[in-house]
Amino acid sequence: QLQLVESGGGLVQPGGSLRLSCAASGFTLDYYAIGWFRQAPGKEREGVSCIRSYGGSTKYADSVKGRFTISRDNAKNTVYLQMNSLKPEDTGIYYCARVRGCTSSGFSPLDSWGQGTQVTVSS
Repeated sequence: QLQLVESGGGLVQPGGSLRLSCAASGFTLDYYAIGWFRQAPGKEREGVSCIRSYGGSTKYADSVKGRFTISRDNAKNTVYLQMNSLKPEDTGIYYCARVRGCTSSGFSPLDSWGQGTQVTVSS
């Protein structure tokens, strides 16, 4: 059964860091582009970052460029999102998914959404 499970969220103060994990089971994650999305309270879900298959290029939303880094560990079949210099506006539920695209034109999810992981940035 194909599954992606997010973890690593939590409560952090502004300026702090978190590393989110997206662990895949039932398929080889490196075959696909993977994206991170987030949904803040009262807002639509938005794409945050993506990484193309086979260690390819990465893309970031303007709001997180220079602060977030997406990477993949094929041995662990896991994609990570390292989030530094966190801001209150980064608060939301973060989801990962296989995606189509991951180009300058954007990316969109292939999968239905999982449980996500809650990130709260607050003092």
